[in-house]
Amino acid sequence: MTTNVNLSFEEMWEKIIACDKKYDGLFFTAVKTTKIYCRPSCRSRKPKKMNVEFYHDMNEVEKAGYRPCKRCQPEVEHSPHIELVRNIITFLVNHYKKNLVLKDIADHVGVSPFYLERLFKQETSETPRTYLEKIRIDKAAHLLKCTTLTNLEICYEVGFQSTSNFYKVFRNLKNCSPSKYRKDF
Repeated sequence: MTTNVNLSFEEMWEKIIACDKKYDGLFFTAVKTTKIYCRPSCRSRKPKKMNVEFYHDMNEVEKAGYRPCKRCQPEVEHSPHIELVRNIITFLVNHYKKNLVLKDIADHVGVSPFYLERLFKQETSETPRTYLEKIRIDKAAHLLKCTTLTNLEICYEVGFQSTSNFYKVFRNLKNCSPSKYRKDF
C-alpha cells in the first residue's frame, strides 16, 4: 500500500536534517551521488541538498536504481504492526488541520479506538494526540519561518482549536513562544 504524505521538498528536507523518526516509512531520501536511499531518521552524514530526491514508495525508489542504506536499513520492517502505524501517521499528517478525535482515526484504519491508542503508544511511545500535536507544531514552525502569517492565523491554519492550547503546546515542544521562534530563526 502506498502512503503519500503532503509535505513539500523543504519540509521533507527539514525532517532529514532533524533525523525525525516520526516520518520513517512515509517517505525515503535518495542521494543521487551515492545511489543510496535512507529513512528520514538516518544518522548518516547528510548529503548536499541539490543531490537529494524524495520518494514516497520503497518500490519506486528501488526502481529508480537506488539501494538501501546499510546503516538505517529502510527496507527492513521493524514491527508486525508497522503498516497500521504508518497508515495512522499518514492520516495524521494529511489531516492535521481537522478537528480530529480518536474515533475518526480508528474508523479510518478500521480498528477500535482503544486498540488504536494502545498499539500506537506501544509502537511510538506516544499517544495519537501528542503525535498530532507534534505534527501541528512542526507545521507551525515551518510557517513561522517561511510566511508572514500572524501567530493567530498559524494557530488555526495548523488545526489548533484554541490559541491558549497552541501557545502552551508550542512552548512545551520548542521551549519558546511562537514570536520568539520566528525572531530567532
